[in-house]
Amino acid sequence: MWEYEHSVETTAAPEAIWRLWADVESWGTWNAEIEKIEIDGPFAAGARITMTPPGEDPVVLRVAEAVEGELFVDEARFDDLLLRTVHRIDRLDRDRIRVVYRMEITGDGADEAGPQIGPGITADWPETMASLVALALR
Repeated sequence: MWEYEHSVETTAAPEAIWRLWADVESWGTWNAEIEKIEIDGPFAAGARITMTPPGEDPVVLRVAEAVEGELFVDEARFDDLLLRTVHRIDRLDRDRIRVVYRMEITGDGADEAGPQIGPGITADWPETMASLVALALR
């Protein structure tokens, strides 16, 4: 298994972060690595998201779990690999939260493939999360 986690603390309201996450078709406003994105229904477990990074082929994600105001998990399959990303809001106190993104790559060959593909997938997380939080604070 390969894993990576990044978090950012903020005074943004958890509801504001959740609204931005749930508005999938607007993810490109705070995530520069999205050229086009579509969801096949409501933002809930079972939904399919088709995300196209600039200059690349579309990636199909499945929402594996969604708990309003707390977290959502998306999964992508590539051959025998499962790329699972947890997006979570941790309440620190009355005024602060921590937004956490965590990726786990599992499956046959994950120990070899994870270090090769994982860093490229997660490289933009600090900038993406900073943009998400900045927009949530507006």
